[in-house]
Amino acid sequence: MTSKQKTVQLPSGEQIPALGQGTWEMGEKSRVRADEIKALQTGVDLRLTLIDTAEMYGDGDSEKLIAEALGHRRNDLFIVSKVYPHNGSESGVKAACERSLKRLQTDRIDLYLLHWRGGEDLEGVIAGFENLVSAGKIRHWGVSNFDTDDMVELFALEGGNRCATNQILYNVARRGPEFDLLPWMRERSMPAMAYSPVDHSRLPKHSVLNDIAAARNVSPMQIALTWVLQQPQVLAIPKASTVAHVRENAAARDMELSAEERAQIDAHFKPPKSKRPLEML
Repeated sequence: MTSKQKTVQLPSGEQIPALGQGTWEMGEKSRVRADEIKALQTGVDLRLTLIDTAEMYGDGDSEKLIAEALGHRRNDLFIVSKVYPHNGSESGVKAACERSLKRLQTDRIDLYLLHWRGGEDLEGVIAGFENLVSAGKIRHWGVSNFDTDDMVELFALEGGNRCATNQILYNVARRGPEFDLLPWMRERSMPAMAYSPVDHSRLPKHSVLNDIAAARNVSPMQIALTWVLQQPQVLAIPKASTVAHVRENAAARDMELSAEERAQIDAHFKPPKSKRPLEML
C-alpha cells in the first residue's frame, strides 16, 4: 500500500512534504552508524525526503551522516540545516553555510535556518541569507525557536518577511504556540515545522493516546504524530534511527483521527487559554 503524501506550502508556493526525518543526536556513535544510515535510506524510499539537520548536531557529524547515507540521492531530497546564533552575522552565516555544504557534500541547502535567538545581528543574518539565496547556495531561509514577538521583530526589518518557516517545539503535550504564534504565522501563509513532534518520547506513560492507539492497534507515538500532521500548515520532523521506527513514522500518514478522538485528546492535553512562553529543547 502506498502511503499518502501530505504536503504543506511555503510562502513561495513550493509544496514540501509534511512529514520528514529529523537527525538530532544521529551520526555521533559509530556502533549504530549502519543502522542510522539504513533508517535514513528507508525513510527516503518511503518518500520522507525532507531531511532536517544543523551544524550543532554532533558538531557537524549529522550533516556528514546525511552525505554518506543519501549523497547519491541528493536530487530527491529537501535538505534543511541550521546556523548557530554565534555565527549570526552577514559574514558568519556565509562561512557557516560553506562549512555545512562541505559536510553535506552538496552545492545547495534547500532551507537554511537561524537555530535560535542568542546575540545574533538579525539584520546581518537576513542580509547573509539573502546573499546566499542570490548565490544559489540556499533556496529558502527561515528561523527556529522564534516566539511571536521575535517574529514581529524579524518582519519589521528589511527583507524579514521573506522568512519561509519557523521551526518550533510543538506536539500534543506542548501546545502553547496555538494561542498566538501559530495563528500569526498562518495569517502570513507561513508553515510551522514541528520538532520533537512526539515530545522526544517523553509523553506520559499512560494517557488517552494509549487508549486510542490500543483501539486502532497502533502505537501511542503514531497517534501523537498523526495529531501533529492533522494541524493546518504544520510539518513534522521526527527522528528515527532504526528502520522499524521510520516505518512506524511513515505509517502515520495513512491515519486520520476522528473528531471524537481529537476531542478526547483536547480533554486530556488541553489547548492554551493564555499566552505561554515558547518552549525549547
